[in-house]
Amino acid sequence: MPEPSSLMAGVMLVALVVYTLTGGADFGGGVWDLLASGPRKLEQRRRIAQAIAPIWEANHVWLIVVVVVMFVCFPPAFAAVSTVMHIPLTLMLFGIVLRGTAFVFRAYDPQNEDEATGPWRLVFAVASTITPIMLGMVLGGITSGTFRFEPGSMRVSTDFVSEWAAAFPVMVGVYGLALCALLAAVYLIHDTADAPDLQEDFRIRALAAAVFTGPLAFGTLAVARLGAPHIYDALVSSSLALPLHVGTGIVALGAIGAIWTRRYGVARVLVIAQTMGIFAGLGAAQFPYLVAPQLTFSDAAAPDHVLWAVLGILCAGGLLLVPAFVWLYSVFKGQSSPRLH
Repeated sequence: MPEPSSLMAGVMLVALVVYTLTGGADFGGGVWDLLASGPRKLEQRRRIAQAIAPIWEANHVWLIVVVVVMFVCFPPAFAAVSTVMHIPLTLMLFGIVLRGTAFVFRAYDPQNEDEATGPWRLVFAVASTITPIMLGMVLGGITSGTFRFEPGSMRVSTDFVSEWAAAFPVMVGVYGLALCALLAAVYLIHDTADAPDLQEDFRIRALAAAVFTGPLAFGTLAVARLGAPHIYDALVSSSLALPLHVGTGIVALGAIGAIWTRRYGVARVLVIAQTMGIFAGLGAAQFPYLVAPQLTFSDAAAPDHVLWAVLGILCAGGLLLVPAFVWLYSVFKGQSSPRLH
């Protein structure tokens, strides 16, 4: 049987993937709101708002799962990450709050004559763009191996900047933003099935995002050679590296082909699979470290009885949470209606 710390590591990875596929796509919708252009830019923004409105708050539950699991199950790592990454985490939280506030105010502010053009729209779009970059920089900083622990303890020594304001974390942040934009564009293609002109607008955006993520992936890997050498070695030299890269690459090319040939249902499945492959590669390269290369999941884990209790609670909660999300999407989106998660 796997160690409970490994199981909880898997829970965190799965929750992070689901958050990217749901809440991350919502952030991507904000990117396209910011970049809306052409004669239909106002309608593009209105469709983005309509797609996000019913479910954007609920999607944050997956990020909460990641935070709570780390806090309860891996307290030394939580202390280290929240200390070293204090600035980007704070900016990320500001972005989440500002984004949600602006999204509501743009619809209900009596002084906002047009929610697709008013000032709250700009706050929403900018916050949606900055937040996934900050989250990606936090992930890049955690995996870069730059944390400095004091000898004989789990206390960290930091200047609060150098661990995340570096080439590799920045590249991870930009890559994460591009991935969110790709997911959003593909989902929005389905949301605009009743408006062929708008659907074509988002098809072009999906193609641009899909093509753009390729060079970004190679650029991030190249920067990892110096910025996160253990990640680079694992992604290049491990026995799983080649099959994983080839598989993810084939899926990514298949997604581009599906978008190009207007096979939108296939494109959505392939983009989701591409995202899962990216996170699977990162998770495999990072394991068994939570904060590489000093702190493993086992080293940072709470006592086993705590981990098993949390795992049991998560399983019981999942029996309520997953059906609730299915019901939420079916009520507000409809089984035949396209959706932006």
